[in-house]
Amino acid sequence: MAAASVRDIMTTDVLSFGPEDGVHDAMQAMVDRDVDGVPVVDDDGKVIGVLSNGDLIVRESKLHFPTLVSILGASFEIKHKDFDEDLGKALGSFVREVMSHPARTCGVDATVEEAATLMHEHDVARLPVVDADGRLVGIVSRGDIIRGMLGSS
Repeated sequence: MAAASVRDIMTTDVLSFGPEDGVHDAMQAMVDRDVDGVPVVDDDGKVIGVLSNGDLIVRESKLHFPTLVSILGASFEIKHKDFDEDLGKALGSFVREVMSHPARTCGVDATVEEAATLMHEHDVARLPVVDADGRLVGIVSRGDIIRGMLGSS
């Protein structure tokens, strides 16, 4: 199975969003289609990011604000590592403001092994599949890879 092509296991009926789409509408579409991650594409169909449930959950979570410490009259800011990014996502109204970017993608001719390696190395659950010009042609998830492995045995 490892030598099989991503094109053999990818999903081609892919929900996608544009960067100017509204976050609320995107959330509703993801719930309606029962998907937890969606590619974001520009007007040419090129993948520019991914919107996932994780990005949307930040929007609803409590933020950990930076702490100010004053020592001998000097103030130091101790920042939560991801505060700036989390704040932007929490306040975002458009997909471009909350999506993760750049998107990790794989080519349509990548092997299943290459896709699985990319997912593991970058800790992502899905990869948009793109053609030679970077245009979206499908998506492959961890579940697709597992189903492909089971189907080949």
